[in-house]
Amino acid sequence: MERSSKEIIQENRDYTLFSWSVQSTANPIHMKSAKGVWFWDGDGNKWLDFSSQLININVGHQHPKVLEAIKRQVDELCFAGPSFATEPRGVLGKKLAEVTGLAKSFYTLGGAEANENAMKIARLYTGRNKIITRYRSYHGATMGSMTASGDPRRWPVEPGVPGIVRVFDPYCYRCPFGKTPDSCSRECVSHIEEVIQMEGPHTIAAIMVEGITGSNGLLVPPDDYYPKLRALCDKYGILLIDDEVMSGFGRTGKWLATQHYGIKPDIVTSAKGLTSGYLPLGAVIVSDKIAEWLETHMLWGGLTYSGHPLSCAAAVANLSVYEEEHLFENVEQQGAYLASRLEAMKRKYACVGDVRYKGLFSVLELVRDKATKEPLAPFNGTSPEMAKLAAHLKSKHIYAFLRFNWAFVCPPLVINQEELKYGLDAYEEGLALVDEMLGVAKAAAD
Repeated sequence: MERSSKEIIQENRDYTLFSWSVQSTANPIHMKSAKGVWFWDGDGNKWLDFSSQLININVGHQHPKVLEAIKRQVDELCFAGPSFATEPRGVLGKKLAEVTGLAKSFYTLGGAEANENAMKIARLYTGRNKIITRYRSYHGATMGSMTASGDPRRWPVEPGVPGIVRVFDPYCYRCPFGKTPDSCSRECVSHIEEVIQMEGPHTIAAIMVEGITGSNGLLVPPDDYYPKLRALCDKYGILLIDDEVMSGFGRTGKWLATQHYGIKPDIVTSAKGLTSGYLPLGAVIVSDKIAEWLETHMLWGGLTYSGHPLSCAAAVANLSVYEEEHLFENVEQQGAYLASRLEAMKRKYACVGDVRYKGLFSVLELVRDKATKEPLAPFNGTSPEMAKLAAHLKSKHIYAFLRFNWAFVCPPLVINQEELKYGLDAYEEGLALVDEMLGVAKAAAD
């Protein structure tokens, strides 16, 4: 006899712990099956996955080519220790070198471990200790990666690891330097140079940034930000670590978000879209000069499941799907439609202060007043209006990612325009409800 959805949820609640939750408030959906951009809950409801789960199911749910690659690898070899050579491990490494322009990969199980090891490698290679990161950033939940994050989720685990120095972000809508696009001189870069000088260039191993900031507001930098940052790193002999865990592998329409800006990092970290979540895998991809250095110096790092054959096989198949099914072209096409809809929402709804997007990586920043830019919810908090928007989307069976005063739109890269329209129409209905709560609709009628 098939168990009820209620029984399954209760068993999960009774015997497992849910991340980033006060356990008594956890209210999970029983996810039973999925296909493409949709999934079904235990009660038979069909949901549009408008956040690609954790912005990682890039090729959509249950893609047959990835499933088949996993099944083939299961039949041949399920596990090999990290000191062994396997075919999928080497094939994947070669492909990652090809698409990133870098040299060699060290495999981890996810993004947090990738960032931990990237920082370790940077410190080993340079002989320096400090890592510069940004305040509006998230690099993972292990101790080092969490400390490197600026995200408020780091507060409970402080002081964390030593050697982290934080700087401000290219947040043009709320410029921390009080500039406008017309008056800006890229203080978001020049102030980093001042921090470097104050900290001592000889002490700084790397600057670590997200290609495009993800869960802390999806900050799309000005076009010259990365060329200036790359030049700054080169000036002081500092490595540039590019965290592409969320923004990488097609999410923005290219393999890496930084490829839009014509620069090459020294180290790239990846996970999420590397396997589209089908199996756990992360990678630290290093430049030729670092790879060459490691030929004669110890790599002080290792993981039992590094280079796991199943995960590598899934990644190889996943990366081939991007190319064989022309997903980057779809991201460009659907991203243009998404951008036009978001810009229209910004003009139409009083609560939409700003929209930011690159490909199918986007966010609406919601405000109480466009003139003052007062956020619709406080930093690290929520509000009745945001709760109303969340409840509306849930009632429409739109699985969405909302945080603080941001509403993200990050669907699987296989989405078509009809599916995208379906989700965006529900967002518009929710924004109208928010405007109504703010009294805007009534004031306009009066």
